[in-house]
Amino acid sequence: MTAVLGSDGRARCPWATGDLYAAYHDDEWGVPLHGDRALYEKLTLEGFQSGLSWLIILRKRPAFRAAFAGFEPEAVAAFGAEDVERLLGDAGIVRNRQKIEAAVDNARAVAALRERDGEGALDALVWSFADAARAEHVRPADLGDVPASTSTSKALAKALKREGLRFVGPTTVYALMQSAGLVDDHVDGCWRARD
Repeated sequence: MTAVLGSDGRARCPWATGDLYAAYHDDEWGVPLHGDRALYEKLTLEGFQSGLSWLIILRKRPAFRAAFAGFEPEAVAAFGAEDVERLLGDAGIVRNRQKIEAAVDNARAVAALRERDGEGALDALVWSFADAARAEHVRPADLGDVPASTSTSKALAKALKREGLRFVGPTTVYALMQSAGLVDDHVDGCWRARD
């Protein structure tokens, strides 16, 4: 599908229907995102989204932020077994033990990365793949042209796994690359397309 005209007269990617999706599309998706906390949050939510609709995650995002201490990596890294059980009982979030445990483990990996390389270490790692991502990127004419993963998302996934992160396969990482603005997958004709 190509860009579709919204009730406000703006042409958007065809998935950006409804108020919540349109606001996310217009204000966040594809906008360059920096900062360890922000990227940890995005990566965590992309992991929770696996197998679900992104709309579910958007609706639950405020509850996720409350449940995961605002996605401050060091705070989540301190979570123990009791916190995992608490999260499993929280109907405001997606209650999946593997994803919750991965989010805690990933916070520990991000905290260790920051301890070793300093504040901004996750940001530096993720964004070190931006040039490669842009070099292989082609503006999608429609949704059918958007890849599920790329050689860059595979390489970034491997780099994240080397640092101890889990639930960071090439498809999840490509979704991160899209949402965090490493690539611009707004379809031709979308008002948010950057090129």
